[in-house]
Amino acid sequence: MVFSTEGEVPYREGQSIGVIPDGVDKNGKPHKLRLYSIASSALGDFGNSRTVSLCVKRLVYTNEKGELVKGVCSNFLCDMKPGAEVKITGPIGKEMLMPKDPDATIIMLATGTGIAPFRSFLWKMFFERHEDYKFNGLAWLFLGVPTSSSLLYKEEFEKMKETYPDNFRLDFAVSREQTNEKGEKMYIQTRMAEYAKELWELLKKDNTFVYMCGLKGMEKGIDDIMVSLAAADGIDWIEYKRQLKKSEQWNVEVYLLWIM
Repeated sequence: MVFSTEGEVPYREGQSIGVIPDGVDKNGKPHKLRLYSIASSALGDFGNSRTVSLCVKRLVYTNEKGELVKGVCSNFLCDMKPGAEVKITGPIGKEMLMPKDPDATIIMLATGTGIAPFRSFLWKMFFERHEDYKFNGLAWLFLGVPTSSSLLYKEEFEKMKETYPDNFRLDFAVSREQTNEKGEKMYIQTRMAEYAKELWELLKKDNTFVYMCGLKGMEKGIDDIMVSLAAADGIDWIEYKRQLKKSEQWNVEVYLLWIM
């Protein structure tokens, strides 16, 4: 979804904005804001710094009472018509800002709509020209989804890979359609395990930055891969990850599935 801001909401890649849906809650009070990761670069999808884009999944499910429940903000946004107005706040967030080093290795781990901040990164790296920034490093994206129809921005990413094969690597993990050699479902950590030693070597470099965005459970699966690899080098992974976080090389934005 692309929103016109008339340039009044400047932001950086990796930040979020708040959306306040119309109407009131069950107590008759205005709805509280919901945060969404920005899916566009600072220049926006039209390159004029006057828009902001979001990646929104409509939340609808049946609860234990058999009642149909709709997420307030996601349905509000998905039901909007072109030209409608929306209340936006922000931007906020500094944890997911991309590194300034144009020669860095940037490993991006996403599930579902957690792809949003990485689309913003990749647009700046590969779809835009900047006088003060030219990406010369390696960007490696792992995207985990349940079905191939959930591979958001797939064509964009494949175009980037085709155009910049030396600077962009792309790996999908489609859990309901793909399996590994053992017949196990292909989750994001399963796909990463295929490159485990290579990823560990990259993580030992001081210009490698890891970004993780998506459902909360994904971090544990990735920890499980790294524990044994680090141990083989006599390194305690949990302590090493703590140091990576301290040096801003390990950046995580994960969430539970709230009714939003």
